[in-house]
Amino acid sequence: MQVILIQDVDNLGGKNELVTVKNGYARNFLIPQKFAVEASPSNMKQLEEKLKVKAKKEAAMLAEINKVIEVLKSSPVKVGAKTGTSGKIFGAVTSLQITRAIRDQKGYEIDRKRITILDDVKELGTYKATIDFGNGNNTEIEFEVVEG
Repeated sequence: MQVILIQDVDNLGGKNELVTVKNGYARNFLIPQKFAVEASPSNMKQLEEKLKVKAKKEAAMLAEINKVIEVLKSSPVKVGAKTGTSGKIFGAVTSLQITRAIRDQKGYEIDRKRITILDDVKELGTYKATIDFGNGNNTEIEFEVVEG
């Protein structure tokens, strides 16, 4: 029997997935527990519509992510840090400082947990960091540590 899963089921499949299971498993467990619905023609049409809407949302989100990536790569973000006389930084630059600099200079709010600094930042100069936007969308940006 074919059923459409309403939510993720371990060892079977994910939400909005069409799977084939034994009749008893579907009628006695999946359908009564509201894990699945029968794959009738009307339910199949609803599934197709849900998948179309999901594809449109993902395309719009991808376009927005690409726009943000383009803005972030256009010029390095400047991060201010307190320094000594030799140019060494007191402490180190953190992803929180980069997040604040992006918000102030570029106008985008990015979660600090998505930013990974590639180098150990202890001196003034230009460094690189990666930003993970999810769904395999990563970008590498440059940031410049300046005295401030």
